[in-house]
Amino acid sequence: MCGISGFVNIKGSADISSCISMIQATLSARGPDESGSYTSEHATLIHTRLAVIDVENGKQPMSYNDQGMIYTIVYNGELYNTQEIKDELKKSNETFATKSDTEVVLKAYIKWGRMCVNKFNGIFAFAIWCDQTQTLFFARDRIGVKPLFFSLANNGFAFASEIKALLNMPFIKPIADTTSICELFLIGPGRTPGKTAFCNISEIKPGHCGFFDKNGLTQFCYWTVKDKPHTDSFEQTCEKVRYLVTDSIKRQLVSDVPIGTFLSGGLDSSLISSVASRHFKERGKKLKTFSISYKDNDIYFKKSKFQPNSDDSYINIMADYLDSDHTTFYVDTPQLTSALYAAVDARDLPGMADVDASLLLFCKEIKKHVTVALSGECADEIFGGYPWYRDSEIRSRYGFPWSQSTLYRSDFLREDLKKKINAESYVNEKYNRSIYQASKLECLSPLEQRMREMVYLNMYWFMQTLLDRKDRMSMYSGLEVRVPFCDHRIAEYLYSTPWEFKDYKHYEKGLLRNAMKDYLPDEILWRKKSPYPKTHNPSYLAAVSEILIRILNNPKSRILEVINKEKCFQLLSDDRQQPWYGQLMTTPQTIAYLIQLDYWLEKYNVELKL
Repeated sequence: MCGISGFVNIKGSADISSCISMIQATLSARGPDESGSYTSEHATLIHTRLAVIDVENGKQPMSYNDQGMIYTIVYNGELYNTQEIKDELKKSNETFATKSDTEVVLKAYIKWGRMCVNKFNGIFAFAIWCDQTQTLFFARDRIGVKPLFFSLANNGFAFASEIKALLNMPFIKPIADTTSICELFLIGPGRTPGKTAFCNISEIKPGHCGFFDKNGLTQFCYWTVKDKPHTDSFEQTCEKVRYLVTDSIKRQLVSDVPIGTFLSGGLDSSLISSVASRHFKERGKKLKTFSISYKDNDIYFKKSKFQPNSDDSYINIMADYLDSDHTTFYVDTPQLTSALYAAVDARDLPGMADVDASLLLFCKEIKKHVTVALSGECADEIFGGYPWYRDSEIRSRYGFPWSQSTLYRSDFLREDLKKKINAESYVNEKYNRSIYQASKLECLSPLEQRMREMVYLNMYWFMQTLLDRKDRMSMYSGLEVRVPFCDHRIAEYLYSTPWEFKDYKHYEKGLLRNAMKDYLPDEILWRKKSPYPKTHNPSYLAAVSEILIRILNNPKSRILEVINKEKCFQLLSDDRQQPWYGQLMTTPQTIAYLIQLDYWLEKYNVELKL
């Protein structure tokens, strides 16, 4: 993986030489191994590299002269079907100087133009500049695993893997307006597709590509999930799921550097680890697996509807079953609270509080052992594992199922801001538009139609928050994390799969369990879903409460410009477990989110135009 950035100005100079080194330094965590740049009159491309495939020869920016037309690419990602595309290009007498997928992406674009993205199986964000036509082509992977932000600034098009790189360009300022406040307080830590909390910075949406040229900016949606008749029997569906899941995992085990897997003891990471372990053993190797736990969680853990049991014993069962080289990292409250700030630095926005912070710490430790790791994100969204898929009452409620708290959230706003914003209208418009966009066959039952809506909502909203989190927290330490369940073939196939199949034996992800049953011991295979682990230590609530009190009592705190101080003090005193976002963000995480928001306003020197 890598960091990319650039600036194109067709009508004037694209000279940003004064800030190239700053941008590279900003993106150095994403690409600690090498850096490079390309400059011409109308374009500057910037790259930092994390070397994973063809370590010696995959340097970027990479250029190629095709009959006098010079194309230059900066690329962040991995293709998992590199060889198939290379073989197809070789049939047209194309030759290759490297083993890197960067060269394959570049030559695929030269051969097929913007249609090249339809051939790619992978996670990527890239830009290709042609100086002769003065055209920049850019693309982002179908699911949205790799980020690509942009700003139409200074008469041109600026882009980058991370927001902080854009803010290093002198003509892009950190500005937030009332819409930004809506995003932070009513949607956050999620984001409306294509938006950020900076009103002058946007994001290329998943499955989109486009051009910037003399005609300005043009974008195309080249992929989205579409409903179609599902004609396979349950047995055939299981067979297809088994093939797709195992094929995706095996494809993503290709690496020229050390590789391992996350292992939580839950279904998804255990399946990935099991397939990977068998793959490694066939080659005479032992898989490295990694887990995170929290100091004194064995003392303070409390069962809940969403978290019925602790992970530790299941991790041990799975590590023994795999005979893996296993490492567990333990995190304590002082580390978690301290890392809240680094997590904002990594995401460039307030995030999922200690859920982000713990992952950042976890990835930092994993990077000491491997450069690439596989993780189980997105199986719940695609296979229907969350409680809001399964509980008929929650499922039928109007609104985003992970955030049924619009009025509660808006209560934290300063009164004059609250009056400017119609909170319910803002959120409802986003929800209604997504429901309308969800592809549904007319012949479906009401239940099946609702399940299509639920999958669509989860893929393009909730899942994006988790993918943001995974990318930024891992790349902060130069760790490449791959997500096999995000293979677009799995998403396409499962979108139209009947709910009665997914709900096999009324188990969460019952279809996935049945399809992969010989890969896991029964204790893991039929274990009730448990989400990403978080601390249950009361010392964490005490610590973040103390920090927020200091912030609220400091008249210079930036957060006082937007929040209702009394409501925040009430949050500290009330014993109200109102979820802020999903299953994991309750009162301690809401407090921590406000801490992150204050830090973000101060650290990024955000100019508020309210």
